[in-house]
Amino acid sequence: MTSSPTGRLFGKDLVLTRSFRAPIDDVWASVTEPERTARWFGPWKGTPGPGKTIQVQMSFEPDAPWMDMTIDACEPPARLAMSSVDDHGSWHLELLLSSTSPAQTEMRFVQHLTTLDGLGEIGPGWEYYLDQLVASRLSEPLPSFDDYYPSMQSHYESLRGA
Repeated sequence: MTSSPTGRLFGKDLVLTRSFRAPIDDVWASVTEPERTARWFGPWKGTPGPGKTIQVQMSFEPDAPWMDMTIDACEPPARLAMSSVDDHGSWHLELLLSSTSPAQTEMRFVQHLTTLDGLGEIGPGWEYYLDQLVASRLSEPLPSFDDYYPSMQSHYESLRGA
């Protein structure tokens, strides 16, 4: 798991990375199959495909809310882009996978931000979820959000001025 924040800001794109000792198709399955996303983020339901809307349950949030997510792009096994609008704003997310070897995959998680407000909360939240993905793939105990927030908040707030 991450012991220090990995997020970087490129313009208004928040980028976090993770590496996996697994083939790209297996990592792709972890981020696209509902029974596997349920292990680290939450299940989803609906008919997938570019331009379609699915419902995703945020299982690790208070009250485990369901939210609509539009699939903006789906290019297996390398790119998944999704967007949503909720009470907390607009969310434009992108997962980019690349094979660094036959058994090694790198993931770049990108949130295309519309504003830098709330970066101190958003960044630690994604660190937490991505480490949940890592833990779920390794069959390890899931991390606690308390290990990410508020300890990583200052790193993400400092990105606003960088």
